[in-house]
Amino acid sequence: MSEFKVKFTGVRGSFPIADKNFLKFGGNTSCVEVNVGGHLIILDAGTGIVKIGDELMENHIASSINIDERKPICATILISHIHQDHLMGLTFFKPLHLKSSKLMLFGSTNTETNLSKSLSELIFGKTFPLDLGDIACKLDICDIKDNQAILIKPNQKPELLDINNIAQDKDDILITFYKSYVHPQDGVMIYKISYKNKSLVFATDKECYMGGDKKFINFAKNCDLLIHDAQYTQEDYLSPYSSKQGFGHSTYDMAIEVMKQTNAKKLLFFHYDPSYDDTKLERIKEHYTSDNENIQMAYEGLEIDLL
Repeated sequence: MSEFKVKFTGVRGSFPIADKNFLKFGGNTSCVEVNVGGHLIILDAGTGIVKIGDELMENHIASSINIDERKPICATILISHIHQDHLMGLTFFKPLHLKSSKLMLFGSTNTETNLSKSLSELIFGKTFPLDLGDIACKLDICDIKDNQAILIKPNQKPELLDINNIAQDKDDILITFYKSYVHPQDGVMIYKISYKNKSLVFATDKECYMGGDKKFINFAKNCDLLIHDAQYTQEDYLSPYSSKQGFGHSTYDMAIEVMKQTNAKKLLFFHYDPSYDDTKLERIKEHYTSDNENIQMAYEGLEIDLL
């Protein structure tokens, strides 16, 4: 199946918002659904993943009256980092608690621990009724490094391989990653999904260097869609009363500069500050996007087709 469709289900940073003044852009935290080459890839597991899970369960139940004949839910989940706003929806992702589901979860922590242990301590056990080992589905949790990549061949499960030993065929999905250490505490993993000569780069929680992060710019060069952190306005970022420098997040101007340096075809602002309501985001939208159709504000429900 030749498709490369992107859908935003959570575009907020830090913590979710449920308020009438946040309905247009949405209040759920980081999550993007990517249907590519017949495979479901989910970027981050913020509260936006809950809606994806609900829809997957509806389709699963509708696939057959007989429980044993229902089509199993298969998905690959890529975690940028283990801060709460990027994980808090995972335990409420319904396919996780369905025995027939087959899920693979990839991410990175630090050299002193592993992703499975981090997830077990952070969002299961003491903070959830179930321990990680008690969940029903078949879940593979994999730690990843810069020198690796994920290759997904048609009708096969993802493989984690050495990046130097990969030959991508025309129908394969290739996922590469770049670890940025600008975001506290243990950095953030930036992902690139490549398929049919098209590429998507997911760069959330990425503060920018003066003059640009040359390694990242090379990693994201000529991508078709750049989803980039844009948590703060320039005024808030440089505020003399409460500066946001060093918090690990970019401004809208920083994201545009990255777009220019990478030669990205389209830029989507992402990961908005939870205090920015619809009125403020509309003003930002007017300022930054009115003169450039290739720059857009992400919002819940936005869908983009890359093929």
